[in-house]
Amino acid sequence: MNATRLAIVAILGSAFFGGVLMYYQLVYAGYAELTPAEVGEVQLVSVVSGEPEPFLYENLKAIDTVEEGVRLSGAISFRACFDVPQSQATLTETFEILDSAEPLNAPSWFDCFDAREIGEALEAGTAIAFMSEPNISYGVDRVVAVLPDGRGFAWHQLNACGEAVFDGDTAPDGCPAPSEDT
Repeated sequence: MNATRLAIVAILGSAFFGGVLMYYQLVYAGYAELTPAEVGEVQLVSVVSGEPEPFLYENLKAIDTVEEGVRLSGAISFRACFDVPQSQATLTETFEILDSAEPLNAPSWFDCFDAREIGEALEAGTAIAFMSEPNISYGVDRVVAVLPDGRGFAWHQLNACGEAVFDGDTAPDGCPAPSEDT
C-alpha cells in the first residue's frame, strides 16, 4: 500500500513540476525584451508608394522570442508598444488602413500590450490598424494599431497565405512560394 501511495505522489509531483516548467517556458523563458536597435524601424505602408516607410514614434518597448538572431518559437510572437505623436487623421491620409487586424495576447508581464483593449478599440472604430510590413516572414504580416490617445501597438499576424500553408492547404493565388523551412 505504501509503494502505491509513493508512486501516486511521485506521478502527481512530476506532473505538477512539468506543468509549472511548461508554463514558465511559454510565458517567461522564451521572450526577451528588445532594444530599439534590435527592432529596427517600425514602418507603415504608404498610400502613395505602396511600400513600407518609417514613421515617427517614441518610447518603444518590444518583446520577441528571438535570441542572438535565432527565432525560438513561431514568427507571431513579436509585440511592441510605443507613443505616436501624429494624429490618427494624419496617419490615415498617409498610410494604408488594414481592415482585418486581430491583436494577439502578450505575456501578462508585458503590461503595456493589452490585446483585449486593442481589439475592442478596433471593433468600436476608435483604434485604426495599418499594414506595417507585409510578409515580414513567409505568411506573416506586421500590423500596427493606433489609439486616439496616441498609444501605438505592433504585432505579427498570419495573412491568407500563411493561414492556408500552415493549415496544410495549398496557398491561394498570388502567394509567394513557401520557403523550404516553412
